[in-house]
Amino acid sequence: MKLIFSPQSLLAYSLFILILAIGGDYSISVPLPSNQTVPAVIVFGDSIVDPGNNNNIKTIVKCNFPPYGRDFTAGQPTGRFGNGRVASDVAAEIFNVKKILPAYLDPNLQLQDLVSGVSFASGGAGYDPLTSELVSVISLSDQLDLFREYKGKLKEAIGEDKAESIISKSVYFVCVGSDDIANTYFSTPLRKPHYDIQSYTDLMLNSATTFFQELYGEGARRIGVVSVPAIGCVPSQRTLSGDIERGCSDSANQAAILFNSKLSSQIASINNKFPEARLVYLDFYNPLLFLIRDPASYGFEEATKGCCGTGNLEVSILCNPYTINSCSDASKYIFWDSYHPSEKAYVLLVNRVLDNKIDKFF
Repeated sequence: MKLIFSPQSLLAYSLFILILAIGGDYSISVPLPSNQTVPAVIVFGDSIVDPGNNNNIKTIVKCNFPPYGRDFTAGQPTGRFGNGRVASDVAAEIFNVKKILPAYLDPNLQLQDLVSGVSFASGGAGYDPLTSELVSVISLSDQLDLFREYKGKLKEAIGEDKAESIISKSVYFVCVGSDDIANTYFSTPLRKPHYDIQSYTDLMLNSATTFFQELYGEGARRIGVVSVPAIGCVPSQRTLSGDIERGCSDSANQAAILFNSKLSSQIASINNKFPEARLVYLDFYNPLLFLIRDPASYGFEEATKGCCGTGNLEVSILCNPYTINSCSDASKYIFWDSYHPSEKAYVLLVNRVLDNKIDKFF
């Protein structure tokens, strides 16, 4: 298995191991800068941060059934693509907002949920508009329309001044791009004949840039942009695109590295263009590889398969109540299914991603 690291990552990896050794568990505390508070956390993206929006749309990309959610409150499936909380929940807790970030389309949503933040994310979405269209999920542009609707509800409920204050001071996260590379580009014939990976990542970047600028135009200022992870190392990609030993897919990882490099540069450019912008590039690629490279140091026993079923291909409707041979303890697995991390891995990853970047939001 060939793992691809950025040159600066080994020092960060060593520091992370040291923090874990000192902390004694995987729930690392990331303190906010002194005297800083955040009124709400608001999220856009894909299944990594979808807490159940797909439950309420017509798509096959769903997980509102067991064994999903088996380690969530009361063991109930919520539409989160995992065994418990997902990345958006962990981020909201780190910013001292709340432990559970609800889906905007949840029919039981309350006023307090709106005031303290929601997720508009939809599992299967991408920067490339075709990615969302292929599986009938909520595109980024449609997520932005829902955000505009959310703003209207907020102003009606608490008044325009308070609403505008929440909008400008909240922390936003955008987590998307994996499905563009893994699914639309490498798994369908719809883009690859017309784009090489250079031009396809440019297409992704152009769409991302438009979204960031439109989100800024809606009043968002503190925006964390999550990189594409080491998508070639998730279990499904090992099975479909790896070698006979199910090694990581180098082509998918190289595509992620290429896009992430362009994304990081573009974020710096946008910050220079808009003086009030606080766009923060959040590296998800290397922290995931750190877990996979040395799972035992984090208390994991399995890094190449998911907990659900065989762990090789099961995800969404393929991971269901009739799936047999699922693991008994998901905390020993980096991945819950063949595509998504376990709750324990999410806690480790989000803490690591934000650990040295949280001050850049302020």
